[in-house]
This record gives sequence, structure tokens and C-alpha cells, in this order.
Amino acid sequence: MDADILVVGGGPSGLMASIAAAERGARVILLDKGHKPGRKLAISGGGRCNVTNAKPLDELIRHIPGGGRFLYSALSVFSNRDIIAFFENLGIRLKEEDDGRMFPVTDSAKTVVRALVGRARELSVDLRTNHPVAPRSSRPADGRRSDQCRT
Repeated sequence: MDADILVVGGGPSGLMASIAAAERGARVILLDKGHKPGRKLAISGGGRCNVTNAKPLDELIRHIPGGGRFLYSALSVFSNRDIIAFFENLGIRLKEEDDGRMFPVTDSAKTVVRALVGRARELSVDLRTNHPVAPRSSRPADGRRSDQCRT
């Protein structure tokens, strides 16, 4: 399959990026070095998967070690509210705990993995497992940098 976009890594960010691109009409290949996309996600948060925090953005950022101000630009584009909506649109019901942490009501990270992988497959994302990627860079005489990867 030819692709418009190649995503390296089948963790939550890679799966979400693949879904976002495919929903916009791109042909996507996702490469993951492991045997299953979302493998580490399935054990995150003690197996429960804390997907985000429901606190207001300013409060959330204040509680991040080091002040978290570096997150303002990223979270102003895709906020914790957007994350909640994203997962709910995948059919994952979430619950908020007293400290604001958001978990799937199933208390199972596998719910999140199944939904992400299922949506990627539904959108015909080409999920290729056992495909490690080795980066290589070179700087020819003209000074331009060339990045390549070997799969």
C-alpha cells in the first residue's frame, strides 16, 4: 500500500495521529516495533488507563512538575476537554474521580486499546507490527541534512 502519511509508533499518540489523519482522508501506515499496537497502554495506570484530567486547564498546568507552562501551546490546540470528547466519540464512557483524573468506566486500559485499534482498522489504517525503525541522518557536502529510516 502506498501511503500519504507514515506514523512510527503504535502507542496512544501514534494511534490517535493515525486516526486523525485517516479521518481527514489520508492513507496511513502505522509501524510499531512490538507485536501489538497499544501494548504498553494496556498496562498503563495500573491497568486502568488515566486518559486525562478534568480540571480547568490553568489548574491542571499548575500541578505539573516544573510549572507545566510549556504545555500551554499544545493544550490550547488539543485540550483535556478535547481528549475527553475524542474518547467519548470512540464510544468509551469515562468517569471522573475526586482528584479530577478521568478513567474508562470499565477501569480497564484494554477498553481504550480496543477502541483506538478498532477505529484505526475501521478507517483502513495499515497497522504493521514487528516493524522496528532505525533512524539514520547524513549531512552531504552541500550542508543539507537528510533523514532516512530503515525498517
